[in-house]
Amino acid sequence: MQVLQDAPLAPLTTFRLGGPAARLLIATTDDEVVAAVREADDSGTPLLVIGGGSNLVVGDDGFDGTALRVATRGFTLDGTALELAAGEVWSDAVARTVEAGLGGVECLAGIPGSAGATPIQNVGAYGQEVASTITEVIAYDRVARETVTLSNAACAFAYRDSRFKREPGRYVVLRVRYRLEDAGGLSAPVKYAEVARTLGVAAGERVDAALARETVLRLRAGKGMVLDPEDHDTWSAGSFFTNPIVPAREFDAFLDRARARLGADVEPPSWPAGDGLVKTSAAWLIDKAGFTKGYGDGPARISTKHTLALTNRGAAKTEDLLALAREVRDGVHAAFGITLVNEPVMVGAQL
Repeated sequence: MQVLQDAPLAPLTTFRLGGPAARLLIATTDDEVVAAVREADDSGTPLLVIGGGSNLVVGDDGFDGTALRVATRGFTLDGTALELAAGEVWSDAVARTVEAGLGGVECLAGIPGSAGATPIQNVGAYGQEVASTITEVIAYDRVARETVTLSNAACAFAYRDSRFKREPGRYVVLRVRYRLEDAGGLSAPVKYAEVARTLGVAAGERVDAALARETVLRLRAGKGMVLDPEDHDTWSAGSFFTNPIVPAREFDAFLDRARARLGADVEPPSWPAGDGLVKTSAAWLIDKAGFTKGYGDGPARISTKHTLALTNRGAAKTEDLLALAREVRDGVHAAFGITLVNEPVMVGAQL
C-alpha cells in the first residue's frame, strides 16, 4: 500500500480544489482497504475515504488525518450478474456492460467517479438509478468491525440517498453487485423524456443499448457533464444541488410565489414523489432566480452549459466555490422560498 505524507487532495477531485491531507494511503486490494480503516479507527485518526473524487468538496485547509484512496480493481460478469470492486471506474464499467449486450445502467453512462460511490448516493440520471439494479453491497462496517453483505432492501435507497449516506462514516464499500437485463442487446425501457425525444421513440420503448449509451453521452457532454481536462465546464461535481422534494402544500405556496414573480401562466417542472410529496427542478429554480449559465465574474462560476454545475475556472479556491454556492442557495430561497441542498460531500467546508 502506497503511503504519502502531506499529500495534495485537489488532484484527486473533479473540482481540483482543496488543501492537502496529513497522510494519504492508496489501497489496491480489499484487505488493504480494511487494514487502513482499522488502523485509523484503532488510533483514533480521522479518516477520509476517496473514490473517484467526483462528489467531494475539500476545504482549503485540507484534511488533518488519513485520506484513503480506494484504487481496487475487479469486474466480474456472470450472465446478468455483475460484481464491481469499489475502485472500478464507473463509466468504464457501464461501457463494458453495454458491450456485453446488457441493459439497466446504459443511461448512467459518463457519470464520473467509482463504482463504490454508486450505492452511497444512489447514483441516477436520465430515468435510471442504481437502486433498481443493485442486489448486494459488500462493505466494511466500522461499528461491528467486520465485513458485511447488505441486501438491496437493507441499503434503504431513496432519491440520491441511502443507508450509507444517512449513516456517514460507518460503512466503507468494498464491492457492489448488480443484476442487469438481457433483452437481446436492447436497453431498459427508456423513461426520460429528453432521451426518448432525442432517440425519436416513445417513453417506455427499448432501443439498442449502445445507442442509448451514446445518446446519453452526447446529452451529458452538451451540458459539460463528461469529464474533459481541457474544458473548465467539467471541473465540477456535476449537479451541485439535488432536485428539491417538498410536501404538496409547500409546493402550492412555491407555485404562488413563482407565478407572482414570473407570470400567472408559469408552470414549474414537477413530478409526483410519493406520500404527498412533489419534486421540482433545481436547475429551473436557479435559472429563474437569475443565476443563468455562466453566472459569476470570479474564479468559480456557474457552468456555461448547465445551471446545476458550479465550476472551477482554473484558479479558484474552495472558498470561492462555497461563496458562489451560498449566493445561489440564498438567492433561490429569497425568490421562491425553497432551500436547495448540496449534493457533494463537504470535507472541512460547509455552506
